[in-house]
Amino acid sequence: MGKKRIIKKSKEELLKEREKVDSKVQKEVRLKIPQKVLEGKIYISSSYNNTLITLTDIQGNVLFWTSAGSIGFKGTKKGTPFAASKTAEAMAQAVKKIGVEKVAVLVKGIGSGRESAIRSLAGRGLDIVSIKDITPIPHNGCRPRKVRRV
Repeated sequence: MGKKRIIKKSKEELLKEREKVDSKVQKEVRLKIPQKVLEGKIYISSSYNNTLITLTDIQGNVLFWTSAGSIGFKGTKKGTPFAASKTAEAMAQAVKKIGVEKVAVLVKGIGSGRESAIRSLAGRGLDIVSIKDITPIPHNGCRPRKVRRV
């Protein structure tokens, strides 16, 4: 079997990675919006592997979306709370640029980025009207998969 080799990144590599993520968050947002939108909904879909955040108007038309992967996180780092907060920061910038004043937040999923994304949105000064959990819960519908044994 042999030894396991664990690759450890140097401080320079970690700093370059951090700078790359920060530059993606600060990147200019190009948007085409037909009319002025004052109210919107932010959907946070958090899984074990990634966090997706979508901004829509009241009717449900998508105005802007972002994810932890599109910001620059790779692999298992996409599912972390830090990645979710950075994704929420990018969304807050887009919301400010669009000019949305009131926002309703709808959270879906069981990932670790749920709370950190909401905290980051609130910390960026968004006027959050409501927070609602829309995680689908079965009422004894389909039979679940067999338990995974490792």
